[in-house]
Amino acid sequence: FHDLSLYFFLGPDHWYKNYPIAKGRRQSPIEINNKDVHYDRSLLPWFASYDPGAAKTILNNGKTCRVVFDDSFDRSVLRGGPLPGVYRLRQLHFHWGSSDDHGSEHVVNGVRYAGELHLLHWNPKYSNYLDAVRRADGIAVLAIFLQVGKTPKPEMKRILEEINVIKTKGKEAPFTNFDPSILFPKSHDYWTYHGSFTTPPCEECITWIVLREPIIVSSDQMAKLRSLSKNAENEPVLPLVDNWRPTQPRYFRMVSASFL
Repeated sequence: FHDLSLYFFLGPDHWYKNYPIAKGRRQSPIEINNKDVHYDRSLLPWFASYDPGAAKTILNNGKTCRVVFDDSFDRSVLRGGPLPGVYRLRQLHFHWGSSDDHGSEHVVNGVRYAGELHLLHWNPKYSNYLDAVRRADGIAVLAIFLQVGKTPKPEMKRILEEINVIKTKGKEAPFTNFDPSILFPKSHDYWTYHGSFTTPPCEECITWIVLREPIIVSSDQMAKLRSLSKNAENEPVLPLVDNWRPTQPRYFRMVSASFL
């Protein structure tokens, strides 16, 4: 077991020294450019059916704000799209910057959004989550961009209201009766490609479903995320910002679009 905090401190350029796969050929995030994207008419619509009762806790792990869900059975699942079967929702978390002009992990036609929401699911054909992480088709992540605008999505309030309770690393609070599908944008258009986790060990086990339409957040809401601390309660406040990984080479990978 390595102390991951050391590698976060050293920064993404050093991760490969302990996690060689971080220099692999299927790493994430990537830049999505129209000229490299292939429209795939065979791609199906995706569907999420989430049970609000599956939401358990919200926490600050020093790297992000995360909401954890009960994944002991198929109660909250993602299916369709490029996926071979159902995938169970395990957690959602955010990536953001030190200001509103950057923070997303994926970049679209040169545009970096203020933030990015990831809903992480695993393939229950494997015996457990840790087994799924070792398989090429083990994980599915639904990625949604956060764009600062005048008409923020009111549903984001529910998560951000809890930020004050989890200000410092290691804080966790009950977070129940929440259906994350209320956060989805109207359009279900997406890009998809095969990639990796964007944090060490950066396993290449993820089918990414990146939504074209961002959700609107306010500048105040982004500031709320930036008010979290990377450090524990008894340590100096260290703002939790810029928890995004730079884009990685696409190499030979096809990025497919569900839309023209």
